[in-house]
Amino acid sequence: MFSRKLTDWALLLACNFIWASQFVLVKLIQADVGPVFSTAAPMVVATLMLMPLALPSLGRRWFSSEGARLPSWQDITGFLALGVFGQVAAQLFVTWGVRVSLASNAALLMLTLPVVTALMAFVVLREHMTATRWIGFIFAMVGTIACSARDVRGFDLSGGYLLGNGLIFVAVMGSAFYNVYGKKLLGTYGALEVLFLSYFAACFVLVPLALWREPEIWSRLPQLAAGTWLGLGLLAVFQYGLSMIIFLSVLSRLDATQAALSNYMIPVFGLGLAWLVLHEKLTVAGIAGGVLVLASTWMVTVVEGRQAAKLSA
Repeated sequence: MFSRKLTDWALLLACNFIWASQFVLVKLIQADVGPVFSTAAPMVVATLMLMPLALPSLGRRWFSSEGARLPSWQDITGFLALGVFGQVAAQLFVTWGVRVSLASNAALLMLTLPVVTALMAFVVLREHMTATRWIGFIFAMVGTIACSARDVRGFDLSGGYLLGNGLIFVAVMGSAFYNVYGKKLLGTYGALEVLFLSYFAACFVLVPLALWREPEIWSRLPQLAAGTWLGLGLLAVFQYGLSMIIFLSVLSRLDATQAALSNYMIPVFGLGLAWLVLHEKLTVAGIAGGVLVLASTWMVTVVEGRQAAKLSA
């Protein structure tokens, strides 16, 4: 039993390392490819990887098993919403944001996910929004602005870190929407099915968008550097594919709260990789912003958890 739990935690740490590496990989390939293509191409490859894993169970659900039924219009619109407002928003905006901000800023801002998820649950699922959650959300917003102190001081509100950090924050909102809205679909579909169908819906948006916004990339594919191809391949296989399969597998054995605690390692890995690979250094304002973001997450996860435990007792 102990050995299994130790293995599960090692797998979770591996997943968080892969997720943290996304920020650095995007920085490394941005000289060759635009944000839409560098999101669409790995997503398409990951969708093809997931296809043989998800299609058999979907086939049984829709066609061959007893009581099989085709997806309803509500299911179809749900997966479209999950793909567009969840996957496209999360992956495209973080890729776009990191291009004009720092990979270290992205690693810190990802800590706002529990806070934004609580706010999204209030908006989408009408869950109760406590005072602790509101205060945590304010801390998260102030921390985001603090990470953009260079632009705020210079009144450059149209570009630079402020724009990039704002885009990254939109990506966090997309991830939060995916987590919250996915609850509705997980009541009917399995986790792997939800992942595959949301990727499939996202590809229907990302591929035409890449053809429209970045048409020149298709003629330049043979000229792309080997490092760019390697980066795109790593994003497809590990970031969008393997890490999600491992995470869903571990999640079936561990409590969701325990698994979520491992996400605190994303900024640790992200900051380390940004320093080691990109030679980025945190400013005093960036550190202060990170502390505020961490405080907001601590309030929503630890403080509110203790309050709920007291009420339950």
